[in-house]
Amino acid sequence: MDYLSEMALFVEVANAMSFSRAAAKLAMPQSTLSRRISALERALGVPLLHRTTRKIELTESGCRYLQRAVPLVEEARLVHAELHGQYALPGGVLRLSLPVDFAYEFLAPLLPPFATQFPDIELEMDVTPRRVDLIAEPFDLVVRAGELPDSGLVAHLLMRVPRCLYAAPGYLEAQGTPQKPAELAAHRCLRFQGVTQWQLFAGETAAEVAVSGAYRANSLGLLQRLAVAGMGIALLPEIGVREDVAAARLQRVLPDWQASAVPVYALTASHLLPAKSRCFIDFLKAHAPQ
Repeated sequence: MDYLSEMALFVEVANAMSFSRAAAKLAMPQSTLSRRISALERALGVPLLHRTTRKIELTESGCRYLQRAVPLVEEARLVHAELHGQYALPGGVLRLSLPVDFAYEFLAPLLPPFATQFPDIELEMDVTPRRVDLIAEPFDLVVRAGELPDSGLVAHLLMRVPRCLYAAPGYLEAQGTPQKPAELAAHRCLRFQGVTQWQLFAGETAAEVAVSGAYRANSLGLLQRLAVAGMGIALLPEIGVREDVAAARLQRVLPDWQASAVPVYALTASHLLPAKSRCFIDFLKAHAPQ
């Protein structure tokens, strides 16, 4: 038995949750597909599917087998594509999971040149901060910021984003402009939920400041809007505030100081990438802020 071929058939059936739909996609008689899945179950010695006259469902063994089979089948498909010269031809649907602020502030302005350079790649974007399962969910890659837990995924560093302090000119006129980090303790600081200290650097000098304020959020975009509205001082990524700084809606506070840069990663299930994923990652790296 060619286990990889049978595994690939099982993955198609599990994805479709239907023998008829999987058979149509594979251009194979339904009876042949059903017979080959049954032979795979006999070879494994466990049932992979519950079959009724109306539907099929994965058994517990089927769920475990599918989780292991999907990356193996995908790896085999990519190797085959590479050897046949298709690896260098980017096209198809690229399914992405992205943080909200990254999608709005950084990616959206880059989509027109990306579309011009890669007209055959379609992007399907899920804008969410939640942790996604690249094996069980239909995503090609996930973009996440910050240090990552050891998840077994492949992390491609896209960029490191500097973070600096900003406030509206009206706020600084009314409340005064801090001249050193310690003075931030007397100001309204707009910060992420759970954050009570900011660590800042000026060259080799470091300062850790206790910060407080009435407004906290889990969105950089919201913190930026609050800063523009004159509600306090915010620690924000440079790439997101350039327009507000140019329009004098925000100005830099303590310009000699900044926080550590935040790494941004593209996460994939494998080192071997299809052309559409590789081109997207390379494009983002090429347009990373300098």
